[in-house]
Amino acid sequence: MLSITRLLCGSPTPGDDLRYGEPRNGPRRTSGIHHRPVVVWNVTRRCNLHCAHCYSASHDKHYPGELTSAEGLDLIDEMARFGVPVVLFSGGEPMMRADLPVLIDHARTVGVQPVVSTNGTLLNGAMTRRLYEAGLRRVGISLDGLEATNDKFRGAKGAFRDALAGIRNATEIGMSVSVRFTMTGRNVADLKGIFELAQEESVPRLCVYHLAYAGRGAKLLPFDLSAQSRRDALVELFELTVEANSGGRRFEVLTVDNHSDGPFLVLWSKQHAPHRTAEIEALLRRNGGNSTGTGIACVDNTGNVHPDQFSWSRSVGNVRQKQFGDIWSSSDDVHLANLRNRKPLLDARCRGCKWLDMCNGNLRVRGESATGDPWGFDPACYLTVEERT
Repeated sequence: MLSITRLLCGSPTPGDDLRYGEPRNGPRRTSGIHHRPVVVWNVTRRCNLHCAHCYSASHDKHYPGELTSAEGLDLIDEMARFGVPVVLFSGGEPMMRADLPVLIDHARTVGVQPVVSTNGTLLNGAMTRRLYEAGLRRVGISLDGLEATNDKFRGAKGAFRDALAGIRNATEIGMSVSVRFTMTGRNVADLKGIFELAQEESVPRLCVYHLAYAGRGAKLLPFDLSAQSRRDALVELFELTVEANSGGRRFEVLTVDNHSDGPFLVLWSKQHAPHRTAEIEALLRRNGGNSTGTGIACVDNTGNVHPDQFSWSRSVGNVRQKQFGDIWSSSDDVHLANLRNRKPLLDARCRGCKWLDMCNGNLRVRGESATGDPWGFDPACYLTVEERT
């Protein structure tokens, strides 16, 4: 996750401490970078929508064997003891789990910051109040384009309007909302419209995701952006971010799940913002790139632990058999150990890339999905040969 606002505009943003060991107040803490993972917890797999790019391939049906409320509370206690800074309640659609407010309240009580990732369609007034009273202050709401585009991606007419109502309900009650937009070749034309919509709705944060080839999203590989389209979209995003943060205004923009964005931003800044280049490069090298297996972890609905939220095909343990912290600290799982020392295993194009310390081989699930090799080249890397060498 790259904060374009922090990097390009120099404005402090939430999460700087986790990304760069650089809290908004106080000294830099390099030891804190990826020291403990942010945990994505898919509290349920059930979902009221049928999104084309869903990494958990969720449906609106009962999934047996999901963690009980008691097991969930124990898991939160385990995460707190291990020092997990943030738990991201995800799904499926997390609001289809009746005890979500109880879980959020417990996370807040034991010192793990709760965040919810939702499609927003169930975030009505009553639900918003319940979550706010439980202690939720940050919520990410997904929109995959403007109304017609979003509803087609989400498989439900009216999904856009319901999500927009959810954004307004959350904003009105005082939550910090982030709009989440996943780019593909089928919706990238709506990028500027989503950018403008977020500002019009007084949303402080926009997260622009690159498509991960996982779950139903694996079928969308032929519809992903071309290298040139991706470059064009990033340039547009950089320019919009600078404009949105001019004149004392503040709007946080992030890109997610493609660490090629870092080197590309460095190269772009040399021509368009040379006064920022040195700090951009220093922060990105400090961050170290993709943190699958180190700075990000996933617990699925049945308690399996994965290196990240896209890697459901690889489990490194289950919290019903072993505590989360023990699973994450263990060196028994070969793939997890390799992820933490991946550079010698990567495709030759990555090993020979001058940006490897900034990217760390990009998103492994995308490389594996495209090539069949867990260390294969991520086809979403859009840097040219000349830019890499």
